[in-house]
Amino acid sequence: MHMKYLHTMVRVKDLDKSIAFFELLGLVKTRHYDSEEGRFSLIFMAPPDQPECPVELTYNWDGDEGLPADSRHFGHLAYEVGNIYEFCAHLQDNGITINRPPRDGRMAFVRSPDNISVELLQQGEALAPAEPWASMDSTGSW
Repeated sequence: MHMKYLHTMVRVKDLDKSIAFFELLGLVKTRHYDSEEGRFSLIFMAPPDQPECPVELTYNWDGDEGLPADSRHFGHLAYEVGNIYEFCAHLQDNGITINRPPRDGRMAFVRSPDNISVELLQQGEALAPAEPWASMDSTGSW
């Protein structure tokens, strides 16, 4: 089964200060994406010699009310998989709840036993919608 580490996401309240902090750690900006529709920015930063190991800084333009006051804004781990439907079926067959099913053939979320959110992303293009995933509801938080 194909699996590849993609990134770790953290939510940030002050994008400029967060970028400056990670630059102080020696990370460099490898990618920047702004979503006008979603009103958020994604900044990927990684060590210069490890661009394949980024941290994703997620900044919501309209603020991020409800984030914990202790600055622990961990979002999720993300992994690319060869076939998201087969991978989710494998997890489900082994007792793992699929919190956000891959209804779109592209993305799913599960939680570790310690409640760590893990994003699974389809390698390459999204697969065509398929059952039982296409009509499956989300469960809990993801």
